[in-house]
Amino acid sequence: MEKETWRFIDSGRRDPAFNMALDEALLFWHSENKIPPTIRFYGWNPPTLSVGYFQNIEKEINLDAVKKHGLGFVRRPTGGRGVLHDQELTYSVIVSEEHPEMPKTVTEAYRVISEGILEGFRELELDAYFAIPRTEKEKQSLKNPRSSVCFDAPSWYELVVEGRKVAGSAQTRQKGVILQHGSILLDLDEDKLFDLFIYKNDRLRERMQRNFKQKAVAINELTKEKVTIEEASEAFKKGFEKGLNIHLEPYELTEEETEFVEDLARTKYATDEWNYRR
Repeated sequence: MEKETWRFIDSGRRDPAFNMALDEALLFWHSENKIPPTIRFYGWNPPTLSVGYFQNIEKEINLDAVKKHGLGFVRRPTGGRGVLHDQELTYSVIVSEEHPEMPKTVTEAYRVISEGILEGFRELELDAYFAIPRTEKEKQSLKNPRSSVCFDAPSWYELVVEGRKVAGSAQTRQKGVILQHGSILLDLDEDKLFDLFIYKNDRLRERMQRNFKQKAVAINELTKEKVTIEEASEAFKKGFEKGLNIHLEPYELTEEETEFVEDLARTKYATDEWNYRR
Protein backbone atom coordinates (compact mmCIF):
# COMPACT_ATOMS: atom_id res chain seq x y z
CA MET A 1 0.00 0.00 0.00
CA GLU A 2 1.31 3.44 -0.93
CA LYS A 3 2.26 5.59 2.05
CA GLU A 4 0.42 8.84 2.61
CA THR A 5 2.65 11.93 2.52
CA TRP A 6 2.39 14.27 5.49
CA ARG A 7 4.14 17.59 5.91
CA PHE A 8 7.15 17.85 8.26
CA ILE A 9 8.22 21.15 9.82
CA ASP A 10 11.31 21.52 12.01
CA SER A 11 10.91 25.07 13.24
CA GLY A 12 13.92 25.09 15.58
CA ARG A 13 14.05 26.88 18.94
CA ARG A 14 11.44 29.63 19.07
CA ASP A 15 9.89 31.80 21.76
CA PRO A 16 6.92 30.37 23.69
CA ALA A 17 4.20 32.56 22.14
CA PHE A 18 5.39 31.73 18.60
CA ASN A 19 5.47 28.01 19.40
CA MET A 20 1.87 27.92 20.57
CA ALA A 21 0.72 30.24 17.78
CA LEU A 22 2.28 28.02 15.10
CA ASP A 23 0.57 24.93 16.50
CA GLU A 24 -2.77 26.77 16.42
CA ALA A 25 -2.11 28.14 12.92
CA LEU A 26 -1.37 24.64 11.61
CA LEU A 27 -4.65 23.43 13.12
CA PHE A 28 -6.52 26.32 11.47
CA TRP A 29 -4.86 25.83 8.05
CA HIS A 30 -5.56 22.09 8.14
CA SER A 31 -9.23 22.74 9.02
CA GLU A 32 -9.41 24.95 5.90
CA ASN A 33 -7.80 22.19 3.79
CA LYS A 34 -4.87 24.50 3.04
CA ILE A 35 -2.27 22.02 4.29
CA PRO A 36 -2.04 18.22 4.60
CA PRO A 37 -1.67 16.44 7.98
CA THR A 38 1.49 17.83 9.59
CA ILE A 39 4.11 16.80 12.13
CA ARG A 40 6.25 19.53 13.64
CA PHE A 41 9.38 19.36 15.81
CA TYR A 42 10.54 22.36 17.83
CA GLY A 43 12.47 23.69 20.81
CA TRP A 44 12.18 26.69 23.15
CA ASN A 45 14.18 29.91 23.42
CA PRO A 46 14.26 30.80 26.24
CA PRO A 47 13.52 27.55 28.14
CA THR A 48 9.86 27.86 29.13
CA LEU A 49 7.27 26.73 31.63
CA SER A 50 4.03 25.94 29.82
CA VAL A 51 0.83 25.33 31.74
CA GLY A 52 -2.36 23.54 30.75
CA TYR A 53 -5.38 25.45 29.50
CA PHE A 54 -7.33 24.89 32.72
CA GLN A 55 -4.57 25.39 35.31
CA ASN A 56 -4.98 28.02 38.01
CA ILE A 57 -1.80 30.10 37.94
CA GLU A 58 -2.29 31.87 41.28
CA LYS A 59 -2.78 28.63 43.19
CA GLU A 60 -0.28 26.41 41.39
CA ILE A 61 2.61 28.36 39.85
CA ASN A 62 5.49 30.19 41.57
CA LEU A 63 5.89 33.06 39.09
CA ASP A 64 8.80 34.57 41.07
CA ALA A 65 10.75 31.35 40.50
CA VAL A 66 9.85 31.39 36.79
CA LYS A 67 11.35 34.90 36.62
CA LYS A 68 14.36 33.98 38.79
CA HIS A 69 15.32 31.14 36.46
CA GLY A 70 14.93 33.39 33.39
CA LEU A 71 12.21 31.19 31.91
CA GLY A 72 9.54 32.02 29.37
CA PHE A 73 5.94 31.38 30.34
CA VAL A 74 2.92 30.45 28.22
CA ARG A 75 -0.48 28.80 28.55
CA ARG A 76 -1.11 25.96 26.12
CA PRO A 77 -4.37 25.55 24.20
CA THR A 78 -4.36 21.93 25.44
CA GLY A 79 -5.10 20.58 28.89
CA GLY A 80 -2.70 18.83 31.23
CA ARG A 81 -0.28 20.15 33.79
CA GLY A 82 2.90 22.24 33.99
CA VAL A 83 5.85 21.31 31.76
CA LEU A 84 9.38 22.72 31.88
CA HIS A 85 10.54 22.86 28.25
CA ASP A 86 14.32 22.89 28.30
CA GLN A 87 16.49 19.97 27.19
CA GLU A 88 13.83 18.26 25.12
CA LEU A 89 12.41 17.60 21.68
CA THR A 90 8.87 18.96 21.44
CA TYR A 91 6.54 17.58 18.80
CA SER A 92 3.09 18.40 17.50
CA VAL A 93 0.77 16.38 15.28
CA ILE A 94 -2.05 18.03 13.33
CA VAL A 95 -4.54 15.70 11.63
CA SER A 96 -8.27 15.72 10.85
CA GLU A 97 -10.67 13.91 13.17
CA GLU A 98 -12.11 12.39 9.99
CA HIS A 99 -8.80 10.87 8.89
CA PRO A 100 -9.47 7.16 8.19
CA GLU A 101 -6.67 6.07 10.54
CA MET A 102 -7.85 8.22 13.47
CA PRO A 103 -10.15 6.59 16.05
CA LYS A 104 -13.09 8.67 17.28
CA THR A 105 -12.20 8.62 20.98
CA VAL A 106 -9.48 10.89 22.37
CA THR A 107 -7.80 8.02 24.22
CA GLU A 108 -7.57 5.73 21.19
CA ALA A 109 -6.43 8.55 18.87
CA TYR A 110 -3.76 9.24 21.48
CA ARG A 111 -2.59 5.64 21.18
CA VAL A 112 -2.42 5.75 17.37
CA ILE A 113 -0.44 9.03 17.28
CA SER A 114 1.83 7.85 20.09
CA GLU A 115 2.85 4.81 18.02
CA GLY A 116 5.18 7.26 16.29
CA ILE A 117 6.80 8.21 19.58
CA LEU A 118 7.06 4.56 20.61
CA GLU A 119 8.93 3.76 17.38
CA GLY A 120 11.19 6.77 17.96
CA PHE A 121 12.31 5.35 21.31
CA ARG A 122 12.96 2.03 19.61
CA GLU A 123 15.14 3.83 17.05
CA LEU A 124 17.21 4.94 20.07
CA GLU A 125 17.27 1.31 21.25
CA LEU A 126 15.13 2.05 24.30
CA ASP A 127 12.52 -0.49 25.33
CA ALA A 128 9.52 1.83 25.64
CA TYR A 129 5.93 0.73 26.10
CA PHE A 130 2.51 2.28 26.64
CA ALA A 131 1.27 3.10 30.12
CA ILE A 132 -2.19 1.60 30.66
CA PRO A 133 -3.79 2.37 34.05
CA ARG A 134 -5.25 -0.91 35.27
CA THR A 135 -6.57 -0.42 38.76
CA GLU A 136 -9.50 1.81 39.69
CA LYS A 137 -7.14 3.83 41.91
CA GLU A 138 -4.82 4.53 38.96
CA LYS A 139 -7.76 5.59 36.77
CA GLN A 140 -9.08 7.93 39.45
CA SER A 141 -5.66 9.52 39.90
CA LEU A 142 -5.73 10.52 36.22
CA LYS A 143 -9.06 12.29 36.71
CA ASN A 144 -7.90 14.03 39.89
CA PRO A 145 -4.12 14.59 39.69
CA ARG A 146 -2.53 15.48 43.01
CA SER A 147 0.32 17.39 41.42
CA SER A 148 0.67 20.38 39.08
CA VAL A 149 3.71 18.72 37.47
CA CYS A 150 3.07 17.01 34.14
CA PHE A 151 5.65 14.25 34.42
CA ASP A 152 4.47 13.24 37.89
CA ALA A 153 2.49 10.30 36.46
CA PRO A 154 1.77 8.71 33.08
CA SER A 155 -1.65 9.07 31.50
CA TRP A 156 -3.35 6.61 29.17
CA TYR A 157 -0.95 5.45 26.44
CA GLU A 158 1.91 7.71 27.43
CA LEU A 159 5.38 6.29 27.00
CA VAL A 160 7.24 4.54 29.78
CA VAL A 161 10.74 3.01 29.98
CA GLU A 162 11.67 0.81 32.93
CA GLY A 163 8.45 1.87 34.66
CA ARG A 164 9.13 5.61 34.40
CA LYS A 165 7.48 8.18 32.14
CA VAL A 166 9.70 9.47 29.30
CA ALA A 167 7.27 11.56 27.25
CA GLY A 168 4.27 13.71 28.17
CA SER A 169 1.55 14.71 25.72
CA ALA A 170 -1.71 16.65 25.57
CA GLN A 171 -4.47 16.88 22.99
CA THR A 172 -7.19 19.25 21.89
CA ARG A 173 -9.82 19.01 19.15
CA GLN A 174 -11.01 22.15 17.42
CA LYS A 175 -12.60 22.85 14.02
CA GLY A 176 -12.70 19.11 13.32
CA VAL A 177 -8.91 18.80 13.77
CA ILE A 178 -6.81 16.95 16.35
CA LEU A 179 -3.80 18.80 17.75
CA GLN A 180 -1.58 16.63 19.92
CA HIS A 181 1.69 18.01 21.20
CA GLY A 182 4.16 16.84 23.77
CA SER A 183 7.62 16.72 25.27
CA ILE A 184 10.30 14.08 24.83
CA LEU A 185 12.86 14.67 27.58
CA LEU A 186 16.58 14.43 26.84
CA ASP A 187 17.74 15.84 30.19
CA LEU A 188 15.88 17.25 33.19
CA ASP A 189 16.83 19.62 36.02
CA GLU A 190 14.49 18.38 38.75
CA ASP A 191 15.42 21.08 41.27
CA LYS A 192 14.58 23.82 38.76
CA LEU A 193 11.35 22.06 37.82
CA PHE A 194 10.15 21.77 41.39
CA ASP A 195 11.03 25.40 42.14
CA LEU A 196 8.27 26.45 39.74
CA PHE A 197 5.26 25.20 41.68
CA ILE A 198 3.50 26.15 44.92
CA TYR A 199 3.42 23.70 47.83
CA LYS A 200 1.68 23.76 51.19
CA ASN A 201 5.03 23.26 52.92
CA ASP A 202 8.66 22.27 52.27
CA ARG A 203 8.11 18.72 53.49
CA LEU A 204 5.44 18.16 50.83
CA ARG A 205 7.77 19.46 48.13
CA GLU A 206 10.56 17.14 49.29
CA ARG A 207 8.24 14.14 49.29
CA MET A 208 6.85 14.95 45.85
CA GLN A 209 10.30 15.49 44.39
CA ARG A 210 11.53 12.22 45.88
CA ASN A 211 8.53 10.36 44.43
CA PHE A 212 9.00 12.09 41.07
CA LYS A 213 12.42 10.47 40.61
CA GLN A 214 10.68 7.09 40.69
CA LYS A 215 8.01 8.14 38.17
CA ALA A 216 9.83 10.10 35.45
CA VAL A 217 13.13 9.83 33.62
CA ALA A 218 14.96 11.60 30.78
CA ILE A 219 16.46 9.77 27.80
CA ASN A 220 20.07 10.52 28.75
CA GLU A 221 19.62 8.81 32.11
CA LEU A 222 18.80 5.64 30.21
CA THR A 223 21.45 5.61 27.47
CA LYS A 224 25.16 4.83 27.65
CA GLU A 225 26.03 7.62 25.23
CA LYS A 226 24.46 11.08 25.35
CA VAL A 227 21.72 11.58 22.76
CA THR A 228 21.86 15.00 21.05
CA ILE A 229 18.80 16.94 19.94
CA GLU A 230 19.79 16.24 16.31
CA GLU A 231 19.97 12.48 16.96
CA ALA A 232 16.63 12.56 18.78
CA SER A 233 15.03 14.51 15.94
CA GLU A 234 16.27 11.99 13.36
CA ALA A 235 15.12 9.02 15.47
CA PHE A 236 11.63 10.37 16.12
CA LYS A 237 11.15 11.50 12.52
CA LYS A 238 11.82 7.90 11.47
CA GLY A 239 9.62 6.74 14.35
CA PHE A 240 6.63 8.76 13.19
CA GLU A 241 7.08 7.54 9.61
CA LYS A 242 7.17 3.94 10.78
CA GLY A 243 4.55 4.17 13.54
CA LEU A 244 1.98 6.02 11.41
CA ASN A 245 3.01 4.37 8.12
CA ILE A 246 3.56 7.73 6.41
CA HIS A 247 6.21 9.60 4.45
CA LEU A 248 7.28 12.96 5.91
CA GLU A 249 8.11 15.71 3.44
CA PRO A 250 10.10 18.69 4.84
CA TYR A 251 8.47 22.11 4.54
CA GLU A 252 9.51 25.70 5.29
CA LEU A 253 6.91 28.32 6.20
CA THR A 254 6.38 31.05 3.63
CA GLU A 255 6.90 34.71 4.57
CA GLU A 256 3.11 35.20 4.59
CA GLU A 257 2.57 32.17 6.86
CA THR A 258 5.28 33.36 9.25
CA GLU A 259 3.66 36.82 9.47
CA PHE A 260 0.29 35.19 10.28
CA VAL A 261 1.89 33.17 13.11
CA GLU A 262 3.79 36.17 14.51
CA ASP A 263 0.58 38.22 14.55
CA LEU A 264 -1.29 35.44 16.39
CA ALA A 265 1.58 35.10 18.86
CA ARG A 266 1.56 38.82 19.60
CA THR A 267 -2.22 39.25 19.88
CA LYS A 268 -2.99 36.05 21.80
CA TYR A 269 -0.21 33.90 23.24
CA ALA A 270 2.01 36.77 24.40
CA THR A 271 -0.83 38.54 26.23
CA ASP A 272 -1.46 38.57 29.97
CA GLU A 273 -5.15 38.03 29.25
CA TRP A 274 -4.43 34.63 27.69
CA ASN A 275 -1.65 33.51 30.02
CA TYR A 276 -2.84 34.62 33.46
CA ARG A 277 -6.61 35.22 33.47
CA ARG A 278 -8.26 31.84 33.57
